Formats: sequence, structure tokens, C-alpha cells
Amino acid sequence: MPEPRSKDPRQTPGDGPVQRPPSGGTGFRLMPLFWLLLIVGSFFALRAATESPAAATVPYSAFKRDLAAGRFRKVILSPEWVRGVLAEGHPGAKSMAGAKSGEGAEAKSGEPLGARPGETPPAAEHPATPRVVRAARPPEDKDLLHLLDEQGVEYEYHPDSGFGELLWAWLLPLALILLFWGWMMRRVGGMGAGLAAFGKSKARVHRENDTGVTFADVAGIDEAVEELKEIVDFLKSPEKYRRLGGRIPKGVLLVGPPGTGKTLLARAVAGEAGVPFFSLSGSEFVEMFVGVGAARVRDLFEQAAASAPAIIFIDELDAIGKSRAISGPVAGGNDEREQTLNQLLAEMDGFDPRVGLIVLAATNRPNVLDPALLRPGRFDRQVLVDKPDKEGRKKILEIHLRGVKVAPDVSTEEIAARTPGFAGADLANVVNEAALLAARRGAEAVEMQDFEHAIERVVAGLKRKNRRMSPEEKRIVAYHEAGHALVGQSLPFADPVQKVSIIPHGLGALGFTLQMPLEDRYLLRREELEDKIAGLLGGRAAEELVFGTVSTGAADDLQKATHLARSMVTEYGMSEALGPLYLRGSAGPGFLGEEDTTPLGAERRYSEETARRIDAEVRAIVDRNMARARAILERRRDVLEAIAERLLDTETLDQETLRALAGPPARETQSGEKNDGTREREAPEERATA
Repeated sequence: MPEPRSKDPRQTPGDGPVQRPPSGGTGFRLMPLFWLLLIVGSFFALRAATESPAAATVPYSAFKRDLAAGRFRKVILSPEWVRGVLAEGHPGAKSMAGAKSGEGAEAKSGEPLGARPGETPPAAEHPATPRVVRAARPPEDKDLLHLLDEQGVEYEYHPDSGFGELLWAWLLPLALILLFWGWMMRRVGGMGAGLAAFGKSKARVHRENDTGVTFADVAGIDEAVEELKEIVDFLKSPEKYRRLGGRIPKGVLLVGPPGTGKTLLARAVAGEAGVPFFSLSGSEFVEMFVGVGAARVRDLFEQAAASAPAIIFIDELDAIGKSRAISGPVAGGNDEREQTLNQLLAEMDGFDPRVGLIVLAATNRPNVLDPALLRPGRFDRQVLVDKPDKEGRKKILEIHLRGVKVAPDVSTEEIAARTPGFAGADLANVVNEAALLAARRGAEAVEMQDFEHAIERVVAGLKRKNRRMSPEEKRIVAYHEAGHALVGQSLPFADPVQKVSIIPHGLGALGFTLQMPLEDRYLLRREELEDKIAGLLGGRAAEELVFGTVSTGAADDLQKATHLARSMVTEYGMSEALGPLYLRGSAGPGFLGEEDTTPLGAERRYSEETARRIDAEVRAIVDRNMARARAILERRRDVLEAIAERLLDTETLDQETLRALAGPPARETQSGEKNDGTREREAPEERATA
């Protein structure tokens, strides 16, 4: 039988990720309880050994009467107790043996110990007089020492500072704290590994083909796949590159918006190459203890080197690779993340590229990474994993539909056309939502209507039919959405309206107007941006026109319209007054795929006069397009009323119904119609410009 590939005792080949077995079983988990019982038992044993002989407790007044009667030969004083040892001639001195036979003990005067003269308490109360009696000592009793001197009784003072008291006061609590600390370290550090486990890597290890993913499972990012096929070829045939003096990149950084398949692509590389795959997130390096992150980086590279050729994949690299200029230590302190980053830089410099160890990392924040990470010799190559185009979305849908029973009317071409801007994770969510909707209504297969509702749910949010609006509020929402829809249908550069609804969706939307582009767009002209702004303001314009006032329902529309107008002025140079200048404030790097919403407090590099001119230009753009929207609604007031009334009746309008009420979109009439009635499509925009 061939020997296992890895000699690392922490890794064993098998199906799926390699997991380290927990150290110790039930016996180990009971060890803290055993030591606790041992310490407590030892304490009570020592306390019993250091205690005085058995003593009967009597009232302090009775003790003083016995002392005055001369019944004690010795008295022992302590801060809390006073003990008296009976005189040898007193019957109580022999009562230890007599107590077993039930014989009573009487004083010289014939009275029981502790009794008043003439008193005869019941025999059951004093079955046997002990050799030592004790009484609780009052805090201040000046007469006791005087009485002892008068009786000529020997007395001594014993401070309560014995070993038992010391153990009870200090050693036992300390032992309990140490036991609890040890238990916590073992729990946090990994079942028996203790403090040493903090420095161990938490990477999930997949052996050879255990990732279960190949390039056949990746679609829509063909350029990235082609780039990484070279990595696979090197791991399979390294000599082909070495004989020509070539050196494979030590690190490859996968850059792209969230949900585009960066992690899936890294797993596919390992699956194609058939090598061990060490996967973990950047946040798993850092703990509350200083030095743990650096130790885990060292341990990770040691494990990978022992299994070489291998692939190390670090997801969310920005968690530990953030630029030291951004997250450096304050006031000369030491930052745990910086230590971890320094160790990662050292390890990537230290390993020999000939051993076949490659580091893959993924991030959606490349702008925050430390420049030392991106220099040649570390992450030499950056691979863009972008959102797919229409053809890519179609291929992704085909992969996700492999295990889904779909009806014959389902068209991946149509679904891909209705989901521009969707990433791979979004498409997977659409397929899953469609399957759940079909199962909920008891269908035998997933139909096209399920995918339409799923897209609506992903874009607009979950329907909230239980939210009841008053008739007046419902009427306001109906005219608001009708205004959006009518302006969108009437503008030549606006995206076509797919659906209008006054059913509440998501967190706060009381209705929505769904406008989707007909194709993937990578450039927007000034006319298109202005039509977008006018469409956003159509709802507020309809409220003003019909009701003579406005509501809070346009808050989100105003935010988006203002942001577009400000971007036109400060980023795109589309202002005649300010000219082709970039005047955007610097708020620091953000996330790929995230809409840029630079805060008002961001750094700006222009004067107050320029700031006033920017505000004036933004206001002019918004006012101009507000007037355009109002003019359209005034001119087509009858259509606005018809759309609003139909919404109040049915709550939802599809594209065909809207076309019947408002006519074809102005975009179609602008681009013209062919003789056969089909629409003449515009040529797709280029992806990039010079």
C-alpha cells in the first residue's frame, strides 16, 4: 500500500476537508473537576487535623460562671473564641469515656457544667461533659483577663492564622482561578491544545481532488479562468517553465465585487491541479493575544510546504493586508494586524518558488492593500473577477439550473436579459427563490413566472401584504408610481419600464417602478443621466400636480437624483459653468461594486467659491429635470390618471398593460422601427475608452 502523501500528523487524507481530531476524551474533560475535588478534600483534611479536640459550645455567661467556680485549669484565647480545659480533678475530665456509657458529669459542687447554682437542667441536654468547652468571645470584655488572674488560671493567646485559614483564604481561590483559566484556554485554543493551539493555523485543508470544483463549474468569467489555467499548468508541469528560465508568480490576487465567484475560482484551481488546498479567511489570523496572527501565518506556510505542491487561499485579504499608512499603530503602540502582515510579507519572500507553493488571495477592496503586498515577488498578478455580461449570466444560469426541474417555457436567454448587473451569487439566489416559490404553490416544475417573481423579490425586496395603508395613502402612492412610470415611458433615453406596483416591498418601500436596461451598459451619456434624474423626480412631480403638496415618499428618489447630479458636476465634467474638471472630494478607498456616496465631510481640494458654484450647478440640473418631468405629466394628465386608477384597481401593472395605457416607450420611437415591426437595436457600447 502506498504511503500517504503528507507526513504532517495533523492532516489525514480522506473525503472532504481534513479536520484535526480533538485531543483527549471524556477523561480529559473531567480532569479539572478531579483536581478541584482533590484540593477541597485536602483542605478539609488539613483543617480537621489542625482543629482543637472536640469542644462543646456553651454561652459566654455560662463559661464565665464555670471560670469563677474554678472548673478550668487552662484557658485558650483567640480573636473569635475562648476555650477552657477542665481541671484534672473535675468529673468532666473523665467524661470522654463516660459519655459512651451515658454517665453524666457533675461539678465539684454536684452541679452540671455550665449550670447556675441550684439549676438542674434535663439530662438529655448534657449527656456527657466534654474535656474542653468553648464560647464565642465578645469583641470587648475587659473583665475576662482580670477574672483569669484572680482564679490563677493559666491562659494563652492563639491568633487564628493557621494553615487551614491560609489555605481557605488564599490558596483555594487561587487554585480555582487557575483551573478556570486553564479550562478557558483549552476551550478557546482547540480541545486540549491549550495555549499552543493559539499559534496553530485554522486553515481548512482539502486533499487533492476533494474540493469537488473544476473550471467546468465556473462560468461567466472566462478571462479570469484563462489567466488561472496557467497556474494549473505550472503545478502540473513545472519543468516546462523551468527549462526556459521562467518563474511562476508566487501570488495571484483575485479582485472583484462581492458575489462574483472569487472563492469558487480559487477552489476550481485546486481541483484542476489536484493539489492540497489550504483555505481560510484573513480575519482568522487575528486574535485577542499579541503575536497569535504571526504564529498562525508561520504555521500555515509550514503545513503547506510539507504538502507541496499546494495552494494557499486567503479570502478577504484586506482584513490583514490593509495598508500600514491607513491602520498603523497609534502613539508608537504595536498593532497585532501589522505584525501579522509583516509575517505574511516575510513568508512570501522566504519560500522557494520551485517547491510549487502558490498563494491565492481575494478581496473587493484592492485600494486599501499595503503596497508591499502588491510588489513583484509577492502578489505579482492581479486577476479581475468582474460581474458577467449577458452571455456570462446565461452560462451561470445553466450551471445553477442543473439540479432544478424547470418547465419548457423557461428561457435562460430571457432571464439573463432581465438581470443586468447581477453577479453570480445574485443569479444563484434568483434560481433558489424561483424554486422555493414553485414549491410553495405546489407546482411540478419551476415556471417562467416563478423566475419573474424571484427577480422582483431580489430587486425590490419581499412583498409586505400585511402592511395596510389608508385609502388616502394608497392613492398618493398610486399617483407617485404612475408619475415614475409615465415619465419613464415618455423619455427617449430612459430604461424601459418592466413593472409597476403599489404593494409594499422590502424595508420601507410602499411601491416601486422597475426599470431595466435592454443590454449591458458600460458608458452613460449626459442625456441618459438627465433622463434618469427626470424619471426619479416623476413621482414627486405627480404628487405636486395632483394633490398640490408633497409627501415623504420621495426621499429616496431625491437622494439618488441629487447624487447623480453632483456626480455629473464633480466627476464627469458635464457642467458648462465649471467645465471638464474633477472636483470630487477624497473620502478614502471603498468597496468594489459599492455605490460611491462620498460624505459631506470628505476632504476637498477647491475653494469655497467653487463649492458654491458646484451647489448651484447641482441645483440647476435637478430643477431643470424636475420641470421636464412636470411638463410631461401636465401634457399627458389623462394617461397619468388612467395609470393611477388601474394601479388602485389591480395594484400591479406589467409591461404590456403599461404599453396599452401609455403607448410604446419613447426609446423605441427614437431608435425607429424596421419594416417587419421588430425593433432595431443599437450597437453595444465598448467596454472601455481611451
